[in-house]
Amino acid sequence: MRTTELDYELPPELIAQRPLERRDESRLLVFDRASGDVRHRRFGELPEELLGELLVVNDTRVVPARIPIAQPRGQVLLLERLEDGLWEGLARPTKRLRAGRRYGPVELVEHLGEGRWRLRLDGEPAGEVPLPPYIRVPLEDPERYQTVYARDPGSAAAPTAGLHFTPELLAALDVERVTLHVGLDTFRPVAVDTLEEHALHGERYDVRPAAWERIRAADRVLAVGTTSVRVLETVARGGLLAGRTSLFVTPGFEFRRVDALLTNFHLPRSTLLALVMAFAGVEQTRELYRLAVEERYRFYSFGDAMLVL
Repeated sequence: MRTTELDYELPPELIAQRPLERRDESRLLVFDRASGDVRHRRFGELPEELLGELLVVNDTRVVPARIPIAQPRGQVLLLERLEDGLWEGLARPTKRLRAGRRYGPVELVEHLGEGRWRLRLDGEPAGEVPLPPYIRVPLEDPERYQTVYARDPGSAAAPTAGLHFTPELLAALDVERVTLHVGLDTFRPVAVDTLEEHALHGERYDVRPAAWERIRAADRVLAVGTTSVRVLETVARGGLLAGRTSLFVTPGFEFRRVDALLTNFHLPRSTLLALVMAFAGVEQTRELYRLAVEERYRFYSFGDAMLVL
């Protein structure tokens, strides 16, 4: 699949800069694959669209991973905790940084290429909320970039499909948890000509045995977010219950455990959009995104959601 097939036009004003005051007041675009029907709902009406599905959420928690550095002026974005007190992270301006040098609380140990570094951090992460670069408005409450069920710290970005849930809405649904720590693979854009050329480095995940038994036995499973999809489909293919996954879901993929998908609207040329196209269909996804723009849905992390049944 050519990367240009992941392009679409988005008016800049549709990029949501702030979360809504109430999480479940976001809009929900519902697409029924069997009938082709499209419905426009509010997220709080999600239970009315379901048929007894088991919802699987990613309970990772975002760490305060964005660490400003002063000389040269730039930043470090922590991606993943490694062994022996080391981290992997992105640092910029990479060409002006040197291995063995200390920049504030960060010591750069080894340049891994593509702006990635192995580094040592003093203490625990105590930086800023790692908001995506397309969000230019400061976030008043850092907890709004966490899901209400976030539990296990380790992510450099939020699993944004889950940001719409409230405790009250969760209580009305059948929910199970898995964990995937969101790292470089989830948000790195596709910068090559074809998807087949794009390499994934892998992200850490964990599924409790009792959780997998419930998931495996469920009649229907609704994956909340693309990260949950990657965990479920990794284990469904014989993967261990804990490890790393570099599963790359692209059109033509055979889904073995995901029956429905809840997701936000994603950036062009992203692996996340490719996953949605794999589940909903390439042309169907194009049409849904065109309709979402026409109907003035809000896009990206703090934007609205889409349910594919």
